[in-house]
Amino acid sequence: MTSDNLSPTDTTQLGGVSPYLDRRVFTLRFTSTARGARLARRLVAVRLDEWGVPYGSAAHETVVLVAAELATNAVRHGHVPGRDFRLLLRVTDAPRPVARIEVSDTRAERVPLRPGRLPGPGPELADGGRGLLLVEALAERWGWCPRPGAPGKTVWAECALA
Repeated sequence: MTSDNLSPTDTTQLGGVSPYLDRRVFTLRFTSTARGARLARRLVAVRLDEWGVPYGSAAHETVVLVAAELATNAVRHGHVPGRDFRLLLRVTDAPRPVARIEVSDTRAERVPLRPGRLPGPGPELADGGRGLLLVEALAERWGWCPRPGAPGKTVWAECALA
């Protein structure tokens, strides 16, 4: 096997620009716990700020809240012991600035209702169950699909940044 890597002591800089520097994609697996959901929310907030969606802006607050709700739902409703959930955040500029959040869990038998079919808030939701109502209200689009090639599902949402 050969490698193009330089010696660790070599001071020569590699030429060219990395094709990944301008990509705004973040993905990571988190433990399926409340702590994992909090960490996912915090890392989404940090990454958005690094990508030019500043803390305190309406777009930042919206995307972070949607990511937090999706991560929390993965922990509460998609938890399988010993399995993590995966979060993907992608920001695109064309044709307009949009953030897409995808949260995948490994529990296939518990799926959310489809967009537009969620029940309105009522007394039965006093202790919870408002997460997807918030997502539906804040996101431009949202939905879910089975995980390709693996058990479980992916719940996604898209939020405008401008």
